[in-house]
Order: sequence, then structure tokens, then C-alpha cells
Amino acid sequence: MKKLMTAAAALALLSAPAFAAGDAEAGKAKAAVCAACHGAEGISAVEIYPNLAGQKAAYIVSQLKAFKAGERNNAIMAPMAMPLSDQDMEDLAAYYASL
Repeated sequence: MKKLMTAAAALALLSAPAFAAGDAEAGKAKAAVCAACHGAEGISAVEIYPNLAGQKAAYIVSQLKAFKAGERNNAIMAPMAMPLSDQDMEDLAAYYASL
């Protein structure tokens, strides 16, 4: 019975929604520079730039970290991601995920 309870608890944790550790309001302020390509509300007017509104926070953080680490190459995004702290990334992710 104890194994069943442990498995049920693990399943509950795995199925729980993931929440960004960031602050969406702080992210909104930090997103001003992002608006040039990704749009003021995270919806790009230019087809080559992805929409960020509604994107999952964990995905945004992982992509920003990949740009910063050089694991993902893009002449525009790499220098944009370089000065971002982990908290900046979390805040931006929380903001865009909230849209």
C-alpha cells in the first residue's frame, strides 16, 4: 500500500502545472527591448520573428539559456541573451507565458 501511495504522490507532482519562478510584472518592464522584433504584446508583425505570447515559460527560459551559452546560434538573439541573468530570463518567461 505504501508503494501505491508513493507512486500516486509522484504522479501528482509530475502532472501538476509548472509555474514560472519569474515575476510577470518585472518581465513586462524588461520586455520593452524585445518588442522591436516580437511585438509589444508578444505577437510579431514580421513572419521571421516568433510569437512569444502564451509560450510556456520553461521553453522560453531554455531557449534564452541556449542562446546565451552558444548552444543555439542566431546573430540577433545571441547578443540579446548574453546580458540576461537567470532572473531576467525567468521574469521574461513569466510575462510572455501570462499573455
